[in-house]
Amino acid sequence: MTMATEPCRRTGIGADRIRHVHTLGPHGTNLETAAHEWLHRRGIDGTVELHPSLEAALDAVPDDGEHALAACAVYPALHTLTFSNLHRLHMVDSFLMPTHNMVLASAGASAPGTVSTHPAPVGLVPAEAESRLVPSNSQAAIDCAAGRSEGCITTIVAAERYGLRVLRDFGPVPMIFTIHQVFAVDAPAGRLETAGAQL
Repeated sequence: MTMATEPCRRTGIGADRIRHVHTLGPHGTNLETAAHEWLHRRGIDGTVELHPSLEAALDAVPDDGEHALAACAVYPALHTLTFSNLHRLHMVDSFLMPTHNMVLASAGASAPGTVSTHPAPVGLVPAEAESRLVPSNSQAAIDCAAGRSEGCITTIVAAERYGLRVLRDFGPVPMIFTIHQVFAVDAPAGRLETAGAQL
């Protein structure tokens, strides 16, 4: 099994070209913080744009190589998003960073019967409560504050922003975040030649 050499130079794929990072909103998500952290670590004076989902972000992002998606290892269906877009979505970096403290919060109830949550941390919902799935941790806090659910699993940042009462603090979670450059190519260099070998 051999790998084509110099894929970044030949195709234009590479993290050094990225100036704009798109990720999951609204404000207060772990992914928003991770996107800013990635730009800071690389010394890039870039922008972070928030979207209702990574899928929606990909639909809105140009294929010029200057834009990327920030995702995380536990984002639901990241594998589907990646393998359905191999011609334009290229993982170029990853890094370990703790999330904000994850919390169970409410607008008043001490034992919420319904809890809004992103699918990733649904395991933090109390066993006796009914889960209500929403697109992000921040949206969970928004919905709870608006009375659409009695509680939520969210970040401490979002809980404080929307004036929620923290019922349980699970602390930060070590997390792998991934950076996916958006750059359309007809035949990506770096494809593995698999003659006589199986992946």
